[in-house]
Amino acid sequence: MTFKYSVTLPVSGPNKLRRFRQWAEAHVPALSYSLPMQTPIKTETMTIKLLSLEDRQHLLEAFAKSSQL
Repeated sequence: MTFKYSVTLPVSGPNKLRRFRQWAEAHVPALSYSLPMQTPIKTETMTIKLLSLEDRQHLLEAFAKSSQL
């Protein structure tokens, strides 16, 4: 799979990757995405790679509807 598209979300604090996976499983379970290998605790954003622009839009809509990660 080639993840050509990306979206950067505001995510602060520790365990960003685990928290995003849990959030995605609950809010967008059918979405295919690729996460970075690791993210430093000090960063306050995270870039998620996606397969299509439709996936990007779907993720952004789900993120807007939920509170936060």
